[in-house]
Amino acid sequence: MKADVLLGLQWGDEGKGKIVDVLTPDYDVIARFQGGPNAGHTLEFNNQKYILRSIPSGVFQGGKVNIIGNGVVLDPLLFKQEAEALAASGHDIKKLLRISKKAHLILPTHRILDAAYEAAKGDGKIGTTGKGIGPAYTDKTSRNGVRIGDLLHNFDAVYKAAKARHEAILQSLGYTYNISELEAEWFEGAEYLKGFDLIDSEHVINNYLKEGKTILAEGAQGTMLDIDFGSYPFVTSSNTICAGCCTGLGVAPRNIGEVYGIFKAYCTRVGSGPFPTELFDETGDRLCDIGHEFGSVTGRRRRCGWIDLVALKYAVMINGVTRLIMMKSDVLDGFETIKACVAYDMDGQEVTDFPYTITDSVKPIYAELPGWQTDMTKMTDENEFPEEFNAYLSFLEEELGVPVKIVSVGSDRKQTVIRYKEEGIKVVLAEAQQP
Repeated sequence: MKADVLLGLQWGDEGKGKIVDVLTPDYDVIARFQGGPNAGHTLEFNNQKYILRSIPSGVFQGGKVNIIGNGVVLDPLLFKQEAEALAASGHDIKKLLRISKKAHLILPTHRILDAAYEAAKGDGKIGTTGKGIGPAYTDKTSRNGVRIGDLLHNFDAVYKAAKARHEAILQSLGYTYNISELEAEWFEGAEYLKGFDLIDSEHVINNYLKEGKTILAEGAQGTMLDIDFGSYPFVTSSNTICAGCCTGLGVAPRNIGEVYGIFKAYCTRVGSGPFPTELFDETGDRLCDIGHEFGSVTGRRRRCGWIDLVALKYAVMINGVTRLIMMKSDVLDGFETIKACVAYDMDGQEVTDFPYTITDSVKPIYAELPGWQTDMTKMTDENEFPEEFNAYLSFLEEELGVPVKIVSVGSDRKQTVIRYKEEGIKVVLAEAQQP
C-alpha cells in the first residue's frame, strides 16, 4: 500500500481542508506532515464553519485515525484551544488524534523571538504570522529544538536551557517583553498535550502501510511557500512540497502513491513577496470580496490576481502531481473575461520557466478566455457545466499536462463535482456528502 499526498500548489489558502474532509471517507488514516499553527484549514458543512490550525482535517469523518507527524511544529497553548473547541462541538479529539514524539514544540520565547526578528527587519518584513514557527524550525535545524517527546524525559532542564538561549538573543536585540502570562498558559497546554497518545509516528505509519491501510498525507501552506523552491525569502520555514511528506512522516519515496495538487481558479497571496499577477484594480477587489479572501487564522486581507500558470506548472513538476483539484471556481462565475498568465515578460524576454527570483520588473503575459457568466454553485455533475467553463478546464489541462479531477463550486463539502469519474473517487464523494 502507498500513501497518497494532498498539497497546495500556489501560495497557500487553496482550500486543502475542505478536500481532505471530502476525501477522508476513502482513507483509514489522515496525517499532517509539516507546518504549524500559521496554517488555517477552513471546513464548512451542516451550516457550521470550522478552522483547523494544527489538527488534521480528517477529524470530522468518524472513526478515522488522525496523526500529527514529526515534520509539524506544535504550540501547546494554541493546540489546547483548538482541541477544546472541537471537543465542545462534539468531536472526541483524544480518541481520534495521535501525535508524533518527534514533532518540535513552539516555545513561548519562540513567539517573542518571531516578533523581535520581524520588528528588526523594518521595511523588509516578510509578513510572518508571529506564531513562532520560523524560530522553532530554526532551532530544529540548528539542533537546539525541544520535541514533544521531551515532555516525558527531563523536560525542565531542556526547557530552561532553550529559554536561556532565547533570552540572550532577545537581550542582544534590545527587545522588551513580558513572558509570565504567556508562559503560564503554555505550561497548561503542555500538560494537556501529555494527555494525548504520543507515538513513534514513523513506525506506526509504516506499520499501517504494511497492514494495507490507506493513508492520506495532508500538507499545509502551498508549494510557492516552500523553503527551498518557493519565492525565497518570502516563504515559510518548512518543505511544503511532496518530498516534505517523506521527511515529515517517515514515508519512503517509493511508498508515495497519488499526488493531489490543489489550486484556486485564480490566485491569492498573504503577506509580503512577489506576486506577478496581482491586481490593484477593481477586478482585484472584486475577487477578494466575492471569494471572501481573508486569512482564516490571521484575518488579513489576501492579495488577489489572475491564475499564474508559470508558477503552477513549476509546482506540478516539483510535486509530481497526478491529479489536479480546482477550488473556488464559483468566484469567477460573473466575469465576462477570464485571464491566465502563460509567460513572464522579464526585461523584454518571454520566460515560461519559473525564474530564480522575481522582481517588480516582471510582467505577466496573459491569455484571455470567455467567462461563463453562470451561477455554478448548485451544480452537482460535470454535464451541467457551461461550455465556456469546460473550455477553461481544457485550457488548464493542456497547459499543465495533468487532468483536473475535482472541481469545487462552493464552500460546503457538498459543492464538489467529480470529473472523469473513477469508482474510487465517486464513492468517496458520495460518502462524504452524508450528514
